[in-house]
Amino acid sequence: MKEKLHPKYFPDAKVTCSCGNTFMLGSTSPTIKVELCNKCHPFYTGEKRMVDTAGRVDRFKQRYNIKDK
Repeated sequence: MKEKLHPKYFPDAKVTCSCGNTFMLGSTSPTIKVELCNKCHPFYTGEKRMVDTAGRVDRFKQRYNIKDK
């Protein structure tokens, strides 16, 4: 096998979510920043909320004349 082919592996990489939650996992990057995690994602929390990226949900609702309940 060729030497120095694989990237360096960090077994204790720190992941930081935009909600403030942090946890450790293995990765090829020492730090990772994410927008959603299991503490704030609607699927895991059971909340019914839309994660809007750049107004896409609002444009969709406006286009099809959908009213919020």
